[in-house]
Amino acid sequence: MQPDLTQNILELVRLTATNLPPDVEEKLRTSLAQEEAGSAAAGALDTIIQNVEMARANSTPICQDTGTPLFYVHYPEGWSTRALRAQIQAAVGQATKKSYLRPNSVNAVSGKNTGDNSGDEHYPTIHFEEVDENQPLAIELMLKGGGCENVGAQYKLPDNKLGAGRDLEGVRKVVLDAVFQAQGKGCAPGSLGVSIGGDRGSSFLASKEALLGQMDEASPDPEIAVLEKQITEQANQMGIGPMGFGGKTTVLDTKIKGLHRLPASYFVSVSYMCWAYRRRKMIVTDGQVAYS
Repeated sequence: MQPDLTQNILELVRLTATNLPPDVEEKLRTSLAQEEAGSAAAGALDTIIQNVEMARANSTPICQDTGTPLFYVHYPEGWSTRALRAQIQAAVGQATKKSYLRPNSVNAVSGKNTGDNSGDEHYPTIHFEEVDENQPLAIELMLKGGGCENVGAQYKLPDNKLGAGRDLEGVRKVVLDAVFQAQGKGCAPGSLGVSIGGDRGSSFLASKEALLGQMDEASPDPEIAVLEKQITEQANQMGIGPMGFGGKTTVLDTKIKGLHRLPASYFVSVSYMCWAYRRRKMIVTDGQVAYS
């Protein structure tokens, strides 16, 4: 019989909202050490790290914008996705009552806030993928703030204005343009999820999926791995810096996924993640739940 995981999912939400992943925190601390002592950039990063520590200690949200809940559910064959969806929705509602999440869900037409982060079939956003029956259930959660979502971008190559053709050099140019256009508005230092190809919808979806990977985990494609490193390094030469105050740290990491496409289309989508890079995972194996 399929278990009721509502309380376990509630803990996943709490952990994601209040406890920044170790790899992200380590990257922020490394970035602080690289900034000039006493600079605005160092001050911003120091404040960010203090905030991270306080949120963890008090089990309070890392950021006042607790973000859109994005769930990625890999469920074993035979499990009910309807039951899982109901449990996720219930957990999100409980997390809102406990103030792990801010009541964010607003009907775009009426302007009414549901008050408990309930919404429609797209809010909270839940992506399901079936795996083999003998594999564990895995639920990944990303909380993506509105500020960083607002500075995401999609380009259609060729882009004559930027001199960007339908190749990886063109991809490099448009991704760096997205960083430049964002400036400090996406709560830098940010991380970039990039997808190349697909249609408009699948391209944006894949760019967010790219952000589920670990910090500094390079693409298995050597050519893409080189491009990821190049974009991060060149973005950090722009001098935008933490929160747009100037400095050496504008982008923490870049992750790129390549998709198939139609000959007529060449999309490049950039999902920008703010410094509050909130993503966590729970795995259920033989009734035992583990979080990472």
